Amino acid sequence: MRAFHFLLVFGWIFILLGALPSRAAEDLTLKRVLLSTGGVGYFEYEADVDGDADLSLRVGLDQVDDVLKSVVVYDDKGQVGSISLPGKTPLREVFREMPFGQNALDSPVALLSTLRGAEVEVKGARALKGRIISVKPETVKLPNDKGAITQHRLSLLTGSGIRQLVLEETDLLEFSDPKLQADIDRALKALSDLGQRDRRTLKVTVTGEGPRKVRVAYLVEAPLWKTSYRLTMPADPLAKSAGMQGWAVVENLSGEDWDDVELTIVSGNPVTFRQALYDTYYVERTKVPVEVLGRLMPQTDSGAVPAAAPTPRATTTKKRRAQRSKKRLSAGSNIGVMSMMAAPAAEAQMPADAAPDVARIIASESTEATSYVLFRHPQPVSVSNGYSLSIPIVGRDFEAERLALYQPGTHATHPLAAIRLRNDGETALPPGILTLYERGADGRVAYVGDARTKTVPAGEKRLLSYALDQNIRIDRENKSNNRISSAKIAGGLLVLTQIQRAETIYRITAPAKDARNLLIEHPRSKDWDLVEPASDRIELTGTHYRIPQTLEAGESVTLRVAMEKTENRRVSLSNLRPDQIRFYANAKELPPEQREAIAALTERLKLIEETRKTVSNLEREQQELLTEQDRLSKTLRSVPKDSDLFQRYLKNMNANEDTIETNKVALETAREAVAAAEKHMQDYVRALNL
Repeated sequence: MRAFHFLLVFGWIFILLGALPSRAAEDLTLKRVLLSTGGVGYFEYEADVDGDADLSLRVGLDQVDDVLKSVVVYDDKGQVGSISLPGKTPLREVFREMPFGQNALDSPVALLSTLRGAEVEVKGARALKGRIISVKPETVKLPNDKGAITQHRLSLLTGSGIRQLVLEETDLLEFSDPKLQADIDRALKALSDLGQRDRRTLKVTVTGEGPRKVRVAYLVEAPLWKTSYRLTMPADPLAKSAGMQGWAVVENLSGEDWDDVELTIVSGNPVTFRQALYDTYYVERTKVPVEVLGRLMPQTDSGAVPAAAPTPRATTTKKRRAQRSKKRLSAGSNIGVMSMMAAPAAEAQMPADAAPDVARIIASESTEATSYVLFRHPQPVSVSNGYSLSIPIVGRDFEAERLALYQPGTHATHPLAAIRLRNDGETALPPGILTLYERGADGRVAYVGDARTKTVPAGEKRLLSYALDQNIRIDRENKSNNRISSAKIAGGLLVLTQIQRAETIYRITAPAKDARNLLIEHPRSKDWDLVEPASDRIELTGTHYRIPQTLEAGESVTLRVAMEKTENRRVSLSNLRPDQIRFYANAKELPPEQREAIAALTERLKLIEETRKTVSNLEREQQELLTEQDRLSKTLRSVPKDSDLFQRYLKNMNANEDTIETNKVALETAREAVAAAEKHMQDYVRALNL
């Protein structure tokens, strides 16, 4: 293969190799990884430097926003000069000023075709110098009908005319323009450095004196690490402890291998943000139109005829118009010149040393917070990218006891088999899933179920339910009643203090051969108090009472749970119905004098009802009379006035009118009687004070 062809192919192979993943941080070594349940990971790199140094670190493109937000440099004996990385679309900026685009570097043919007119020099067996005219493909058949190949014919304009050569047979081809050659070299280097779409190189410049250790760290998104526990209960059902192992499952999806790194995991709920700091933003500005003179459209000349000589006034007007136009044109020219001269003068006023001093970074001392639990693995770990790792975080005996937990909402008849686990350690236990094993009398271990646990702070207890205990049966019966605890009559009101009582009777059948410790969860309600059973062993949760009950083998137990609520009611005595009067008059919770006073309301209420009934009857009769009177009036208008029928209808109307007047008086009297009876009732109840 010819040298030219080899060099070009080698150049493109170099670009392709540059696009392949390379080992991250050649001069910064990953030393520490901290994974948080907040969904982020802390990655800390180290490098030994001497004096000033430039450090580079490759990060994923999807991590750049988090890196820009959180990157920090620790250099106790030096200063941070700058932290830089390429823009989000740097290749577009590189090729902006190039005489060729990025696609021109896809092949030698594409590059030479794009640079048509450039001067090149061909060296080797056939030396030529000229400008590129074209590069055309042509098909050449191989001898003995072994197929065909495609080669490219390069046409050059030389001093002696147009010359042609086969590009693939050329030993060496150089561009005569050094600047063009440098542009191609710069573009190829940019493709090598920036061609990877999923990685960016972070460059950190530090300044200082002498050898020292520099650390660069940042926070990026990371998978949540998970917790799983294994709890093995001993063969003795009355044992008060059990062995527990806790494991953390971590994943390395950082894009690089972890090689002997210090691994720390943190359980907590920190506030984390993400912001698109790597995107480019521009402030939207208001667009204003450019002030320009209107476009002139001269009219087409259609000829002229002689006219009278213009008057002096007309001549003066034309001169003034011409002078004003000339002044406007001159003023516009002066403004343009002044504007173009003012711009460089304004830029010259910027001082050369306007760049601010770089502030020295001093890290403040940190202390352990109370919002998280930290686990640091005692040995360095190695995890390849894309792999998972399980590491132990707990391994000892914990205080634990077996019990049965009855939750009616989970199962109405049988309780759950559960473990009461107490965290008697120094730190909280992270949330996770727990697998329970039970050791038999022969020493063999059997799986009995799974449980879930939330965070268990140090010193606190949690119930872990893992199966249904079908050896215990529980039946429930609900009852409720109300009773009056006190009453007072004053101001026409009966003020009652009532106690509502809700009872649940639990009938429990214990296992035939085993004893059990049972814990019943009874729901709590607002404003209700637990009055039975009275026990100092009852526990409270946010929604339930936890009532303990010890069960001996084969026994049946009845447990009564009672809750009471006190209510105050105000009843208007004057508005009581007869059935309500009878109820309170017979209520044994009320004192005798109160019952007698309420019973006395019966006669007064009866009088009111009777007078109201009289008013209702009179109102109905009056309406019937008025309806009849209207009918007679209409009939009378249709009968001849001199007929006997007319006289009879007239007589009936007169008699009916007299009855209406009499009934009207009686109705007014009855209404007055109702008002008097109601007033009598009001006066009576207002006078009561018992």
